[in-house]
Amino acid sequence: MPFTAATADQRFVLDHVVRVSELAASDRFAAASDDVVDAVLEGAGAFAEGEWAPLSRVGDTVGAKWTPDGVVMPEGFAAAYQAYVEGGWGTIGVGEAHGGQGLPFIIQTAVLETLGAANMGFALCPTLTVGAIEALSHHGSPEQQARYLPHLATGAWTGTMNLTEPQAGSDVGAVRSKAEPRGDGTWSITGQKIYISFGDHDMAENIVHLVLARTPDAPPGTKGLSLFLVPKYRLDAEGRPGVLNDVRVVSIEHKLGLHASPTCVLSFGDNGDCVGELIGPELGGMRGMFTMMNNARLNVGLQGVQIAERATQHAVAYARERMQSARPGSGGAPVAIIEHPDVRRMLMRMKAQTQAARALVYLAAGQVDRATLGEAGAQARLDLLTPLAKAHGTDIGCEVSSLAIQIHGGMGYVEETGVAQFFRDARITPIYEGTNGIQAADLVGRKLSMGSDGVGGGVMFGLIADMRADAQDAGLRALIDACEAVARRLLGVDADDRLAASYPFLTMLATAVCGWLMEAQGRAAAAAAGDPAFLHMKRAVADFYVTQIVPEAMGLKAAAMAPAAPLYALSPEAFAA
Repeated sequence: MPFTAATADQRFVLDHVVRVSELAASDRFAAASDDVVDAVLEGAGAFAEGEWAPLSRVGDTVGAKWTPDGVVMPEGFAAAYQAYVEGGWGTIGVGEAHGGQGLPFIIQTAVLETLGAANMGFALCPTLTVGAIEALSHHGSPEQQARYLPHLATGAWTGTMNLTEPQAGSDVGAVRSKAEPRGDGTWSITGQKIYISFGDHDMAENIVHLVLARTPDAPPGTKGLSLFLVPKYRLDAEGRPGVLNDVRVVSIEHKLGLHASPTCVLSFGDNGDCVGELIGPELGGMRGMFTMMNNARLNVGLQGVQIAERATQHAVAYARERMQSARPGSGGAPVAIIEHPDVRRMLMRMKAQTQAARALVYLAAGQVDRATLGEAGAQARLDLLTPLAKAHGTDIGCEVSSLAIQIHGGMGYVEETGVAQFFRDARITPIYEGTNGIQAADLVGRKLSMGSDGVGGGVMFGLIADMRADAQDAGLRALIDACEAVARRLLGVDADDRLAASYPFLTMLATAVCGWLMEAQGRAAAAAAGDPAFLHMKRAVADFYVTQIVPEAMGLKAAAMAPAAPLYALSPEAFAA
């Protein structure tokens, strides 16, 4: 089924949730005028529809292949990636000093959404590169920035994040890779990294690996980690890719989904000749890695939006065409299944959840730009929204892609319709870049206690106050009140009770934020001029979210208020009974 970029809803959210015109009023983002934003959204849509979307199926069915000479992408991918580079799509959010267009991060977010909705596995490549650019922009030396950022900005070179090892997953402090000084300011890197997305491929001139490793005599745990820049090809005197840098692709993973994205096992320094450069200070690796990680968490939440949008389009098209049974009570001929109430329920839920997730992720991404401009409170609100965007966005991606299969019935469970791919691709997103359980733990740990004006929890209660000031629906106000009650309780309980409540509380709070944003969009659509069909759809979908999805979250309050004790009622052995 052809893919159509969700340009109209993107623009609506940019206007009414992000308030992108406020960003464009600054000197920093003056280039983000209405005509430029429209041109970028429409151009990205046309590019994604024409170049990337047609490769989605071959990416899934053929996938990336390991060879002794490295990873080979499916036919058509290298040419489509080169078109991405030549079109300048990677330069959107990069500063002009490094060859970028200097547009807001939120505009880059919208472009990535469109690319990922067209071809989610393929879009992981530029998504990882964005994270590498962020790390180098904040922590790299001027020399490193001059040599690497212009090429990463265009996408001529791609970036990766190398954190995980066989014994070090969520426990980053268990990393064992080593870095030994070579006496000339560079370092000799040895070790193995796993789950490295686009750790190797044949589409770019170079791959820039950012690698966590331990220097000699470093303390144990995360405090002993440093961040290193390790290119696949070392640069020659002119700054061009030269000799291979003793980085070997051991294998790629055989996965449930995302077959177009090679997930690599990389070995560094098998021959003792892998050269890296320190990024930032020695033992400062976690600061650099979290710059990448926080960026990546927003972009993984965005992947939930991507897959939900694509799955919804697929399901709507199928439901409009599939004839089956008369509508109950009509006594007439078979109708398209979109006429049946339960299919309508699923489709409305898919559209509402997709648009709510988009609003949530875009709200967070907009805070990146507001923090860049120095707006008071923007960084704190971004920190609070990040675990919500990552976890709830990806939960929605999984739910909506599962509903797409349900709407297709038996044909959804077989591969020929292509809808099963969306569910398989979506399922990794609640796992990588910090599992959603880790996001929930972060929410009730670090984020809940963040203060403002010296008051613990002030950032959380500031968000709740903003929602309460705007909310009109009684059910939405009740959910906001419930979120405040749970938050106040969690501030006073021990770590086990906080963590036991963390996931239901995250879902409650994320749903409240989404309800707040959807209700506001419904009001904006009622007052706006524009395409009547789109505005009617927006009002109906916003109303559905507020009246049918928001009340569901109230059912989570009991779990969010419960202590940890019931979770430990069974011994580990008793779980096997």
